[in-house]
Amino acid sequence: MRTEQMNRLKELTALLSKAAYVYEQENTEIMSNYEYDKLYDELKHLEQETGVVLAQSVTRKVGYEVVSSLPKVTHSRKMLSLDKTKEISKLKTFLLNQEGLLSWKLDGLTIVCTYNNGELIRAVTRGNGEIGEDITNNAKTFKNIPLTIDYKELLVIRGEAVITYSDFQKINESLNENEEKYKNPRNLCSGSVRQLNSEITAKRNVRLYAFAVVEGGEEMGTKSQQLEWLCLKGFEVVEYKKVTKETIEERVAEFSQEISKKDFASDGLVLTYNDIAYSKSLGETSKFPKDSIAFKWQDEIAETKIIRIEWNTSRTGLINPVAVFEPVDIEGTTVERASVHNLSILEDLKLGIGDKVKVYKANMIIPQISENMTQTGPVKEPELCPVCGAHTIIKQDKSSKTLYCVNASCKAQKLRGFVHFTSRDAMNIEGLSEATIQKFLESGYLKEFSSLYHLADFKEQIVQMEGLGEKSYHNLMMSVEKSRNVGLPNFIYALGILQVGLNTAKLICKHFNYDVVKIMNASESDLTSIAGIGPVIAKTFSEYFSLETNKDVVQNMLKELQFQQEGTIPSAESPVKDKTFVITGEVHHFKNRKELQAKIESLGGKVTGSVSKSTDYLINNDSESSSSKNKKAKELGVSIITEEDFIQLMGHTS
Repeated sequence: MRTEQMNRLKELTALLSKAAYVYEQENTEIMSNYEYDKLYDELKHLEQETGVVLAQSVTRKVGYEVVSSLPKVTHSRKMLSLDKTKEISKLKTFLLNQEGLLSWKLDGLTIVCTYNNGELIRAVTRGNGEIGEDITNNAKTFKNIPLTIDYKELLVIRGEAVITYSDFQKINESLNENEEKYKNPRNLCSGSVRQLNSEITAKRNVRLYAFAVVEGGEEMGTKSQQLEWLCLKGFEVVEYKKVTKETIEERVAEFSQEISKKDFASDGLVLTYNDIAYSKSLGETSKFPKDSIAFKWQDEIAETKIIRIEWNTSRTGLINPVAVFEPVDIEGTTVERASVHNLSILEDLKLGIGDKVKVYKANMIIPQISENMTQTGPVKEPELCPVCGAHTIIKQDKSSKTLYCVNASCKAQKLRGFVHFTSRDAMNIEGLSEATIQKFLESGYLKEFSSLYHLADFKEQIVQMEGLGEKSYHNLMMSVEKSRNVGLPNFIYALGILQVGLNTAKLICKHFNYDVVKIMNASESDLTSIAGIGPVIAKTFSEYFSLETNKDVVQNMLKELQFQQEGTIPSAESPVKDKTFVITGEVHHFKNRKELQAKIESLGGKVTGSVSKSTDYLINNDSESSSSKNKKAKELGVSIITEEDFIQLMGHTS
């Protein structure tokens, strides 16, 4: 009965959390209010009955917190590393006549969670094994962690925090073009868990899988009983199998066959004795506990020959090189291609056509090239996007070089393009979530941006879609109609031209007196003559409008829109004209900093995000604050003024 209750509790928590999210964030409904309230009451009753409340429960809203640093915490029990082997024979020797538990060695971040009086009171990272970092507020946002349990004594457990492959991919795809991609789920998980802002952690879908009771819990003889007990308290535990030295080889083979179907990264298995008393009697060495050992996957390496390098354009515009080689069998499957990820790796491997390479599967799943034995490359990256034919550019991030397609209208980038086009600072079309846009694209309702203004042609089909309906359709169409009256800079920004943000769009529009034709025909030299526009932006901007497909997209949009009348061009005498401002801190005379920025720009001034030698004024109502911007302004001799000073500076121009 208890197991059924816990399963239902987990099911309702996930379902209602999703329903609340799409209602609040995407303005859509996946269930009626009646059904929501009914399930809510059922969940609340189950939580009261079991004493378990999971982190994503709609009955418990966890407040987000921003901290300046993560406090250091000393572990009550030192966390040692595990001894490792790649030999099954060593696992057999380790077991002798004992029963063992074999479980996944999850590739994430180990967390120690402490509960007291039924409440999660502390979560700490492993750190160096002796001292970790307090991430309690972040842990409370994990997708599946219990915030309360029906055990009132002290309980300390260990678990592994992970981000699934599918969530990892979604997060990478959601990044802007100028943001560096995360390398693997473990790195992303580590950065997410150790965030200073718990709201960011909440968006990363971190999950915790418990694998050990450190202190407390009911008196039990085996670790498998402890894990079963944790399940009944609301924890998700790492998957495990009971083994003996006679069955260990067969169980390892089962795990190795299952890993390719899993959505999480595992770099091996963990074998531990099931008998708790026996485990405690063994003690530990200075480096390893004696009751557990890690089994690392034996990388099966095959030699093959590179046939070609393919270039795949993603929906973010990133173009990834993919090595295609003569087929080889690895870990029981045929492999003939491996992602090379970026230009830096391609260059490091010196990959050329016909090269002899060694290939393996990372964590027994992802094909990788480990070594190039002939090194005749690297092959030259394409100058044109393989999907749309637009020019490509190379971007140097902190640690790697990447190749991008500059054409936001590229078919490969359509979903990303529509998400950006409808965003708040662009066309500001509410009620169009990424999931809804994906549905419309798949159904053929959206071909190009102007298709948004003809969705009424598909009303009957749209109101029948899951998560939509008459009310959602009506709200969406109201928002679409409202977006027809838009500022020209917002429209230019909405086009998604690489490296052209809203402020850059404002500079360009102002320079060409809000003349769309002049903007579309602007040459690189015209653009570089604008203060704040460099050669890279000028090149991508002019190249965007040099493509006939993009010109057609804009012309079709011009038939649908009416541009808002911009403020009068500031006079040459305006004391704000051509001055560069930075705004920091709270504002009192304006609604917010954006309104103050808009005022400065309407008077011919420019607002940037950081203080530099070219900054004329830093606006800060607390001129004596010790903020980094104040310090920088004082170092460079930049004038620090208050809002009142700015209003006086405006004079009669306001």
